[in-house]
Amino acid sequence: MANFVLVHGAWHGGWCWVRVANLLVQQGHRVLTPTLTGLGDRAHLLSHEVNLDTHIQDVMNSIEAEEVSAVTLCGHSYGGVVITGAADRITDHISSIVYLDAFIPENGQAQRDLIPVERQADADALVKEQGDGWKVPPRSAESFMVQNAEDRDWVNRRCVPHPYATMTQQINLTGNWKKIPGKTYIMAGLYTTSPFGPFADAAENDPDWHYEEIKAGHDVMLDAPAELADALIRAAAL
Repeated sequence: MANFVLVHGAWHGGWCWVRVANLLVQQGHRVLTPTLTGLGDRAHLLSHEVNLDTHIQDVMNSIEAEEVSAVTLCGHSYGGVVITGAADRITDHISSIVYLDAFIPENGQAQRDLIPVERQADADALVKEQGDGWKVPPRSAESFMVQNAEDRDWVNRRCVPHPYATMTQQINLTGNWKKIPGKTYIMAGLYTTSPFGPFADAAENDPDWHYEEIKAGHDVMLDAPAELADALIRAAAL
């Protein structure tokens, strides 16, 4: 049995993992899918005070409260920044780390620094014009290239504004997370407008990393839950 902690990306919530979580549980694994503060079922806690440290603490608290160890920690998209911060602080609880079509920050970087310059300007303008200066309105499921029409409706119905401070706060890392023995990067092969190419390429060409590609849009957990569950089990075995 493996212990999985699955961390969602921006605008989403723990709800997006339900298919993958069910498949893993059916195979005897333990799965936590924490929702980050201000999102999903915790959208009522959204405020301009929610920052990256808040979300890192969310994940750490979930692992501590559930008293799990030897964790396979997976982060999707923006969640890659969150899991890096959490794993760096509680490295002894993490046996494997998985980046699912996700950002991988270095010390002193913010998530905003990891996207192309033109996208940075677009995000700043969107927050100013439609987010009261501190929220990022949700992106559409179509932009994530979610493959199924019913799933696109689900994503568009459930995604909520995201606190921009989580994307502009610089992360403070010691580098401890890099000592985790099992490191995996999973690329979404059908997400053609992806900003994650540099991170995927680096992982694919690094002998210390395991690299996989799944033919899915950005929300891999919706488009290809069975394939993703199998990939997570392989990652846990590294």
